[in-house]
Amino acid sequence: MVIVSFILIALVSYLLGSANSSIIWVRLLKHEDVREHGSGSAGLTNTYRCYGAFPALCTLLGDLAKGVIAVLISIYVIAEILPVPLDNMSIGYISGIFAIIGHIFPVYYHFKGGRGVLVSASILLVIDPLTFAIIIPFFILMIIITRYVSVASISSAVLYPFLTFALHYFAEGVSLSESLIHVALTVLTSALLIYMHKDNIKRLMSHTENKFTIHKKK
Repeated sequence: MVIVSFILIALVSYLLGSANSSIIWVRLLKHEDVREHGSGSAGLTNTYRCYGAFPALCTLLGDLAKGVIAVLISIYVIAEILPVPLDNMSIGYISGIFAIIGHIFPVYYHFKGGRGVLVSASILLVIDPLTFAIIIPFFILMIIITRYVSVASISSAVLYPFLTFALHYFAEGVSLSESLIHVALTVLTSALLIYMHKDNIKRLMSHTENKFTIHKKK
C-alpha cells in the first residue's frame, strides 16, 4: 500500500504539473504557441517578454495554483487515505518534485514545457512559508542587482538546500533525520532547476543572455 501511495502522489502531481499555464493562456488569448517564440520556454519570463503583462499574470496565477493543489491533494487526501511513512513536509517535497517534472516535461504538450521555477515557489508557499519568505526577496534582489532572471533562479536554487537545513534544524528544531530528508529532497529540486537552466548558463558565459526589463506590450 505504501508503494501505491507514492505512485498516486507522483502521478497526480505529475499530471497537474503538466497543465502548463503559459501554453494554455497564450493559446486562449493569442492563438499561438509560446514555445515557438522568444527563448522557446513555456514559462513566466518568456510569456512576459513575448506577450506582455496580462498573459504573464495568468501564467503566474495558474502555475502557482497547480503546485499548491498538487501538494494539498498529496498531503490531505492521498496521505490521509493511504499509508505514507513520512512527515507532511517530506510528502510535499516529493509531490513538488513530480509537479515540477510535469511542468518541465508535460505529457499534454509533447514533453516540452518550462523550467519549473514558479512551480517550485508555489510548493514552498504551502509546505515551508518561512523559507519562501526569505528566498523570494532574495530572488527579487538578485534580479535587481544582476538584471538576469536566470541568475536569480540559479542563485536561489543553490541557496535553497542550505537555507532549508539552517531554518529547519537550527531555527525550527526539526530533528536531524527529518532535516536531512528535507535537504536531500531540496537538493533534487535544485539540481533539476539548475539543469533546466543549462542553456542560460551557456548564454551567460558567452554574454548573450537577455536581461530582464520592464516594458509595455502592445
